[in-house]
Formats: sequence, C-alpha cells, structure tokens
Amino acid sequence: MPLYKLEDFDPNYRETFGGDDIRNLKLYTEGGEEIGTVSTALVDGEGRFRYLVIATGFEAMGKKILLPIGLSRIDYNTNRVTVDGLTKVQVEGLPEYDEHSTVEYDYEEQVREVYRPLVAAGQTHDLMNSPTYNRDSYSYEHDSSLYNLNEQNHQTLKLYEERLIASKNRVKTGEVAVGKRIETETAKVAIPIEKERIVIERVPTTDETITPGELDFQEGEIARIEVYEETPEIHKEAFVREEVRIRKIVEQNTVEAEETIRREELDIDTQGQPEINQTNKIFNENI
Repeated sequence: MPLYKLEDFDPNYRETFGGDDIRNLKLYTEGGEEIGTVSTALVDGEGRFRYLVIATGFEAMGKKILLPIGLSRIDYNTNRVTVDGLTKVQVEGLPEYDEHSTVEYDYEEQVREVYRPLVAAGQTHDLMNSPTYNRDSYSYEHDSSLYNLNEQNHQTLKLYEERLIASKNRVKTGEVAVGKRIETETAKVAIPIEKERIVIERVPTTDETITPGELDFQEGEIARIEVYEETPEIHKEAFVREEVRIRKIVEQNTVEAEETIRREELDIDTQGQPEINQTNKIFNENI
C-alpha cells in the first residue's frame, strides 16, 4: 500500500485545508515537552492521512520519525500538535524515517510495535498478541486506534446546509410550419381591339350628259376590299411575387425563483468550565 508525501499527493493542499499548513507545527507530549516539528505528512492513495513525519532534535543531527495520525491532536490556533502517551525515550527508540526510501510493510510494523502498547489499555482485545494478518492482508483498520481520527479527541460533526442549484432544461414549446398553398381567382384584363367594316355610300350626281363614246358598260366588274379585325389572345406567365425568409432569433431573459432552504448551525452545550477554542478554518475531513 504505497504512501505519498502530502505535498506530492496534493500540491495545492493548503487550499484544500482552507489555508492551514500542517507542516512546521510543533509536536509536544501531553506533559508539555517539545519533541520536534512536523516536517510533512504521509497519505495513502485515497488521500487519507496515515502518518505525521516528525523532525526531532534530540541528537546532534536529529532524526525523523513517523507518528500515526490517530495519536495526534492538531490545534491550528496554537500551532502545535499534541501526542498522547508518548515520551522522549520512546521517540528515541523509534526507527528512523528515511524520506528517500519507500515506506514498506516491515518498516511500518516496526513503527506500529512501538505505538501499539500506548493504545492497548483502551482496546477490548490485546494488541500485543500475534497479529492475524500478513503483508498481503493487512489493513489500517486492524490498528484503527493508530490511524482513525474519529476517536474521543478527533470527533467530527458535519453541519449540512441546503443550497439552490440553478440549471436549465431545453424544452420544446411549439413548432412553426411554413408551407405554400394554391388559391385560384378569376382575373379580368381589358384588351383594345380593332375591327374593320365596309361602309358603302351612294352619292347622287348631277345630270351630266355622257357622250356615247365615253359610255363604257361592263358587266361583272367587282371592287374587292379586304376586311380585317383583331382577336384577343390570352396566355399566362408565372412571376415571383415575393420572397419569404424564415429564421429564428434567441431572446434572453432572467427568471427568478425562490425556495426555502435549510442550514444546520452548531449548538455547544458545556458542563463545568472547559476551555474551548473555536475557529472558522476549514479542516479537511481526511485528517
């Protein structure tokens, strides 16, 4: 089960914790002795805190050790971490943590063997008995007192609130169908036409005498005049009367909605005169 340094697992971890930085917090025993400083934290693949890496200052060069997260009490108000039941002597006996090496099962077992007696008295079974697991079957739940935070000093109470979440759905409200139909009507048009007709006029003459030599009677003489008239010719032609252009436009509007939402607030009921420090800083539920 690989472990990762906090800053490698989440480079933006300070934003995740609402600005808090667990690194550089001082580590103290319950008696008030300073043991060292938090160098970083080790988390598992799901981001759960498993160890605090403590830089001690007991020796000339000092050394780094691992502290299971379940034994710590973190207080960002005082910038300190308190560890339950651990003494400087026990710290000196802890195996040294090499930040350049991979934390593997055998090394963790050495660390756990030091811390298990610290929590054995509060368990319903004897943690000193031979374990019923191996490197393949081990889970941090086997040592819940070392790794879980929801104990007496690490209880978590979640306060919930409801929020209005706005979203939009595209709903069909109708449909417009634009088509063509043919209508008929009777149209009239006036066409001026011409028609020829023959007019015969008889004009009386004078009683002028014609000499016999001038008289020329001819039978069958015919005068021919062609008569014409115009007849109307009507045909139909199609023309574009108008164009119809169809398009859509999007109109924007703001719709307001209101709903009753609920929010949980914290009620603190104390007995006696305990000292309570409150902070509005966000504490990540993974630790």
